[in-house]
Amino acid sequence: MWDDVKALNAAAATLATLVALAFIAGAVAWTVRQPLFAFRDIVVTDPLARADPAYVESVLREELRGTFFTLNLDAARAALHEVPWVKHVALRRQWPSRLEVSIEEYAPLARWNDAALVDVDGNVFDADYNGELPQFDGPEGRAPELAARYRRFRDVLAPLGLTLTALRMTPRGSWSLTTADARGALAIELGRSDPDERLARLASNWSHTVGALMRAGTAVDYVDMRYRTGFAARVPGFQEKPQKKAA
Repeated sequence: MWDDVKALNAAAATLATLVALAFIAGAVAWTVRQPLFAFRDIVVTDPLARADPAYVESVLREELRGTFFTLNLDAARAALHEVPWVKHVALRRQWPSRLEVSIEEYAPLARWNDAALVDVDGNVFDADYNGELPQFDGPEGRAPELAARYRRFRDVLAPLGLTLTALRMTPRGSWSLTTADARGALAIELGRSDPDERLARLASNWSHTVGALMRAGTAVDYVDMRYRTGFAARVPGFQEKPQKKAA
């Protein structure tokens, strides 16, 4: 080989090319890390309704290590997802030194079991919230189903003047709910089979049954819809008059 001039020239050219490429790669790696390409403008594009802006800013300052070229977007997104109320995050680089941060927040629908919240899409999340929300109780993983049922039940009850304040699904799939109006709370037991149909049956008979009792001033605190064709209502303190004995 050492006597082969062409082979030696080819080897030398290859070596020179490799050295040049290594030099270029090192130069590029050095250049992209220079302060010249650091982010100078970090903009949250949408106003935050529930997430703490100061907390979001502190996370951004801590996680946005690197420059326009070297920033780890996945790590930054993951860190922002840990901020309470943050549902989705989108990061967009704009040349030469601007980073746009778009944050979608959770919209709370109800309280979930002991301490969590559930949003309008049925996602369970952890955050502090002091406002009034209905209470959902159900098996883990069933929050989307409770959210969908809640909307249907709420729409049926609203024309009756009832506000749905609590919804419960047992591990066996039985449904019960609590409503409220100016007179107080009313519990409704729907059971496992056809809960939508059963609640619709109550609504269609409301005006001349439970609704009529309430309008007359009679308190009703519980309705059991687990009957094939009818339902039972409980009046607190009601005692059936004893029948008179025949003379």
